Amino acid sequence: MANSIKEQQEILEKLNIYALNPMQEEALEAIKNNANTILLSPTGTGKTLAFLLPLLEQLEPECTEVQALIIVPSRELAIQIEQVIRNMGSGYKANAIYGGRAISKDKIELKHTPAILIGTPGRLSDHFEQGRFTTEYIKTLVIDEFDISIEVGAGGEMETIMTYLPNISKRILTSATQGTSIPSYLKMNKAITLNWLKDKPSSKLTLKTVLSPSKNKHNTLVDLLNHLGNDPGIVFCNKKDSIDDLSEFLEKKNIAHTCFHAGMEQRDRDRALIKLRNGSVSILVASDLVSRGIDIPEMKFIIHYEIPDSYELYTHRNGRTARVDAKGTAYLIKGDREVFPEFIEKSKVETLSNNENRKPPFWTTLFISGGRKDKISKGDVAGLFFKLGELNTDQLGVIELKQDCAFVAVPASMADELAKKLNNTKLKKKNVRVTLI
Repeated sequence: MANSIKEQQEILEKLNIYALNPMQEEALEAIKNNANTILLSPTGTGKTLAFLLPLLEQLEPECTEVQALIIVPSRELAIQIEQVIRNMGSGYKANAIYGGRAISKDKIELKHTPAILIGTPGRLSDHFEQGRFTTEYIKTLVIDEFDISIEVGAGGEMETIMTYLPNISKRILTSATQGTSIPSYLKMNKAITLNWLKDKPSSKLTLKTVLSPSKNKHNTLVDLLNHLGNDPGIVFCNKKDSIDDLSEFLEKKNIAHTCFHAGMEQRDRDRALIKLRNGSVSILVASDLVSRGIDIPEMKFIIHYEIPDSYELYTHRNGRTARVDAKGTAYLIKGDREVFPEFIEKSKVETLSNNENRKPPFWTTLFISGGRKDKISKGDVAGLFFKLGELNTDQLGVIELKQDCAFVAVPASMADELAKKLNNTKLKKKNVRVTLI
């Protein structure tokens, strides 16, 4: 358990982290010595680790009930934090519960009570009201991205949750935004605030404007994507309909991409991020849901296909590139006679080349119908592709292992043949389906 410097160092080594950054160092000290802490820091600076390390120190190994509650605004963030805790190898059980999946799955997982429970406001409120586990031993409360969590739970779910938590002794609120008011029911009295937002390395973000000759920006976007080549990036739109319309157009232009918005099924959202992470696509067409709190790789650029309604959303979108020490570019596509809001600063106009630098992705993704619950490991999956699939190490890409399935990046040129060869083969003791996604 993370109750010593030595054990903390072991956790960091498991995460391939060699040293905490200054924000994390300050956060650990503040959370340890204060009942109520507010941590403000930009996206991508390591807030999750900053609150998880001191949270683990508060847990009692002998207790068999839920001891810590982490409230998050989205399913993806819940899953992400659950995975980080597992990777830490602390010995404490953690479970994520969230809307968009059958509640029966939650009930199965909660039969073996976790020490750490992560969840979205609506789903947590439901479980609390149904009394599916005791909340008496929950002493640590984290509200991650608290400004969005409060907004998501504004229908009364957040306030309901708080009525079931009589014994909280430590509260931690995190956000990448400053200025959000904190409701009195959270009882953040005498909270210490750590504000690292002022230190955001904005100088590494380059802002450029691309002019469209018409109100319809579709062709200009295609020209820009061809100009940029195969670097990974996000195209931001304001509405689901815009995303769907743009996706259909990009498909006709043979530009490999995937989409992400709140109207999609959870399974499709998960697969979109998997394909982005493993290189099967380099372009994500997305809503502002993706602007923070979701585990995706460093983006070389983001594109404001549609300008957001507020400076806050604009800032969070830009935060998906030029993170920490990296450089990145934010492009604004300006339609004919379009007037940008006042919060959009002036920027250099980018002249696009006529060259098509974009190539089809090298990788594509295969689905395997077996996962951790079947006692299957990443090594087992790799062995299947090396032995029966006859791949070499350069031909096997990223493997993502889930509870009931796995996803593997393989060369696109070999994917059909591999799916046929490996489908209905045995992995460990399970016959698995292998299909393209």
